[in-house]
Amino acid sequence: MINLIGTYEGKADAKGRIVLSAALKKQLMPMLQDGFVLKRSVFQPCLEFYPMAEWNVLMAQVNKLNRFVKKNNDFIRRFTAGVKIIELDASGRLLIPKDLQLFANISKNVVFSSAVNIIEIWDKENYEKAIDDAADEFADLAEEVMGNVINEDNGIS
Repeated sequence: MINLIGTYEGKADAKGRIVLSAALKKQLMPMLQDGFVLKRSVFQPCLEFYPMAEWNVLMAQVNKLNRFVKKNNDFIRRFTAGVKIIELDASGRLLIPKDLQLFANISKNVVFSSAVNIIEIWDKENYEKAIDDAADEFADLAEEVMGNVINEDNGIS
């Protein structure tokens, strides 16, 4: 499993191409040959950029779902809607397809935000709004999500 770090800004040109920052490109370098997957986020108006190895791990989990259960089949269809295989071009740019640009409202200013093993790609205004909207509730969320996690090495939570 990879651990991507950082938040980076970029600008999309008229065709939806974005030059990745040198720091982000350096982290992604070991994965360039395998390619990436770009998809709509389930919970937010942003895109999720998966290194192919991480996508394959996720798809192995999804593939365990019984497709003869309607909810599972509906989930798979929605989860994979708009999924695209992506490669960086020779200039190190990422091309975001038009349908995904529209979904995430990406026009000019973009934020790449690491989310452990994937990168979220946001329209900058939407990203700032999402961060601001969650600021007041973050302490409660952190306690709820991480408050019961115990480090097995030393018993400290």
